[in-house]
Amino acid sequence: MYNELYEKAGSEIIREIGKRYSDYRKRIGYTQKEVSKKSGLSVFTISSFENGSSTGITLASFIKLLRAIDSLDEIEKLLPELPESPRALFKKQSKK
Repeated sequence: MYNELYEKAGSEIIREIGKRYSDYRKRIGYTQKEVSKKSGLSVFTISSFENGSSTGITLASFIKLLRAIDSLDEIEKLLPELPESPRALFKKQSKK
C-alpha cells in the first residue's frame, strides 16, 4: 500500500482525499451549505474538492474544511511531531 501511494500523482491523491472528505461530511450529517457557512468557503469550492474536479485546494482551505467538520486534530497525522533525536538525547545525558 505504501508503494501504491507513491505511484499516484498528487492530483489523484487530492481527488481521493476530496472523496473521503465528502464521506466524512455526510456521515456526520452536514450539508455542503453548512460546511460552507462554518468554513467561509463557497459551496462551489467544497463541491469541486469533493467531486475531484478541483485539485488545487490550498492547505489553508483544507484546514478550514477540517475545522468545519470538527476534525482539525487529524491534521497532526500528516506530519506527526518527531521524537527527540538520539544526538540531542546524548547531549542531554552528557550535560548531567
